[in-house]
This record gives sequence, structure tokens and C-alpha cells, in this order.
Amino acid sequence: MSDGLFGAIKASATGLKGQRLKMDVVARNLANAETTQTAEGTPYRRQRAVFQEVLGEKVREHETLLGREQDSRLTRTHPSHMLETSSSTMTDGGGITSEVTVAPDASDFRVVYDPGHPDADESGYVLMPNVNPITEMVDMITASRAYEANVSAVQSSKDMFSDALKI
Repeated sequence: MSDGLFGAIKASATGLKGQRLKMDVVARNLANAETTQTAEGTPYRRQRAVFQEVLGEKVREHETLLGREQDSRLTRTHPSHMLETSSSTMTDGGGITSEVTVAPDASDFRVVYDPGHPDADESGYVLMPNVNPITEMVDMITASRAYEANVSAVQSSKDMFSDALKI
């Protein structure tokens, strides 16, 4: 293990950072679920947290030594439903980096008939954000469970370190 005793904790910390970002994105989506006008003049567009594993140099060298070609499906994600992306990279220190990309969802805005709304067009229809609160809550629960799993992994590592020191 190249990272010694702390490799598992570093890997879990990477997961914790990614799930925290996902929860932030979901919270932002829920907070703007009724925002019909942004600075661009359009309704709020739902954001998504996209996780991507990027294999590091150590893993690439290992694959080359074994004579295997790297499968591009494992290293790249090309989501066709995204418009543009912004990303942050996290590393666990072991040759594998995890990129969490925040990208807008390109699905259509909802159209609601509400002639009394200030943003209604001449026909009485309002463009509403493409945010579904049920989908957002499912994403929040998923991120919360993944976060809890990473916390449990850190705690298990700490318990193993403690037991090893007792020997």
C-alpha cells in the first residue's frame, strides 16, 4: 500500500468531499425550484453533480506493463444531456483522482399556465425551472447514504489502527 495506513482514510475523504458537493448542488436546486428569472433572464436551470474516475499515472503504467489497453469507458464520461461543465478534482493520493463535475441539466423547462404570474407570456404561460423536488430528494438521500458509508469506512480504519497498536 503506497499510502501506508492512511490510504483508506484518504480514499474515503475523497468520497466525503464529492458527496458533500452533491448535497450542496441538490440544496441549491431545491432552493431555486420556483425561480422563474435569473440574471440571464431564463428560469433557473437544474444542476447535476457528475462523478468521474480518472485513472492516474500509476494505474496507466501498470496497465501498460500488463499489455492491456486502457478502456476509455472507465476513464471518461461523456454525458450527452449536459450543456457545459465546471469541475473540481480531488485526489486520494494513490494514483486515482476523482473529478466531480457540476453541469447544468439540458432538459426542457416546465411550462405552467398561470396568467396572474408576473413572468407569464401573453398566453398566460410561465416557464418554470426543470427541477423536480422528488428527484432532488432521492438524490439527497443517495448522497447522504454514500456520505454515511464513507464515514463508516473512516471509523473502521481508525478502529483497525487502534487494534493494531494494541498488539
